[in-house]
Amino acid sequence: MLRELSIENLAVIERGNARFCGSFNVFTGETGAGKSVLIGGINAILGQRVSRDIVRSGEQKAVVSALFDDIPALAAEKLKELGFEECEEVVLSREIFADGKSSAHINGRTATAAMLKEIAGLLIDIHGQHDNRILMSNENQLDILDRYAGITDRINEYHALFRDFSSTSRDLKMLRGDLDSIDFKTERLKAVISELEPLELEKGSGKYLEEKLEYARKASKITDAAQKALSALSADGGCIDALRDAVSYLKSISDLEPETAGLCERLSAVVSEANDISDEIYSICDKYSDNNEAELADKMSLLKTAMRKYNRTADELMYYLDDCKAELEDLANANARAAELDRKKHELAIQVKAAAGEISKLRKVAAERFAEEIKNELTFLDMPDVRIVFAVKPDKISISGMDLVELMISANAGEEPKPINKIASGGELSRIMLAIKCVFAKSDDMPTLIFDEIDTGISGRAAQKVGIKLKELSRSRQVMCVTHLAQIAAKAEQHLSLEKTVENGRTYTRITELDRKGRIREIARIIDGSENNSASLTAAEEMLKEDQ
Repeated sequence: MLRELSIENLAVIERGNARFCGSFNVFTGETGAGKSVLIGGINAILGQRVSRDIVRSGEQKAVVSALFDDIPALAAEKLKELGFEECEEVVLSREIFADGKSSAHINGRTATAAMLKEIAGLLIDIHGQHDNRILMSNENQLDILDRYAGITDRINEYHALFRDFSSTSRDLKMLRGDLDSIDFKTERLKAVISELEPLELEKGSGKYLEEKLEYARKASKITDAAQKALSALSADGGCIDALRDAVSYLKSISDLEPETAGLCERLSAVVSEANDISDEIYSICDKYSDNNEAELADKMSLLKTAMRKYNRTADELMYYLDDCKAELEDLANANARAAELDRKKHELAIQVKAAAGEISKLRKVAAERFAEEIKNELTFLDMPDVRIVFAVKPDKISISGMDLVELMISANAGEEPKPINKIASGGELSRIMLAIKCVFAKSDDMPTLIFDEIDTGISGRAAQKVGIKLKELSRSRQVMCVTHLAQIAAKAEQHLSLEKTVENGRTYTRITELDRKGRIREIARIIDGSENNSASLTAAEEMLKEDQ
């Protein structure tokens, strides 16, 4: 529970320190004395967003720190989960700087506002003066009923299931929209693939093809010249045949002219050399016989055309072809994917409907019990003829389930229950919210409950009953209450007063723990606005005697 609160430079509170008892604490003071600032400081400890405007004028920062003891098990587990050591006391602190920045600490170690929120949310439940409006929303009424029913985990599981269903439905809808254009996309991709695939694109294929074409062109020139040389040497009427004829002619006259024998031998050697040369030229022709210059030129022409058409390099065309093939495969699987999503959506729809139905049953059972418990509390709080109904009505299936929950109330005998957000007065809303808090207090282990002006719109006997109920609550947990009613203030175990003064042109608010005499004067002031009226002082003293 909250044992001590320290505040520095928070609006009108320059420096304040308050210690609290473990049962019923009240704060009182004139309007504007700083009670809302005090609650704002506690909200800062709760990790709520705070404005830099809350920093006292002329100061660099405001500091709020709170000491807690008797840490409940859930809070201890959360501290351990967040990496903090287990301990009997916890100090939460928040610094708010004038430039808008803020910092947080847990037991002196740096933390985040989110961490503060997680820890403090297990230590304090604060009901602000405007929180009665929570009851005006059907969505909030549903959340309150679910909390009472104890189905938070089941609701979270349902939320995950419903989100999966929604996501699947969304994917299926998008895919079905795409199916309308699949035929067009498929034909376009097939055309691209049929154009690029024959190019046999590989990394660096553009440069490689250029090199091969250049080589083919050189080979063509070599082959052409070699074949002409070969033809001149050995084709019909070639020089080798002519040389052989010359040798034959010379041989025929070698008997007549002895000198021709030598010439014949020399010419025969030339024929032999010419034959060798012809064989080597033939080898050169054979070497370049597989020349495919025309085919390569066609392929290069197609490649350059594709590069211009798609505005890509040869390597980029290769990647583009891979992408087109992958996309075509995805399109080919689109119908199968759509069928799979349709099947999954159908299965999830059945699961969502079944889960929503189970939750609806639990809500309806809990609604009757909850309404009866709230009625019992309200009967004590001076609303004896009240009727409370949590109407659980069928609705379209949504993230919240299949129910529309509406809190109905009849405050007077003979009147049919009507929606609370249409007929309840401020005083009735205050008591209904207090009743709900009392019902929850029976089952949860929240150590500290803070009520900021829970007495809005009530007076007289109803105020007396609210005070008694708060006193009753404080027997099992710590209760703090900001109040303007003497009936409530008189029932507190500890009474703190906030008093505003002006010194040297600056406003100061002091937090003072009142002794018995101080309480009598403060309660008298609450009764009629004066601390010196004897009748009010007597009445205040009697109230304290009766309540203590």
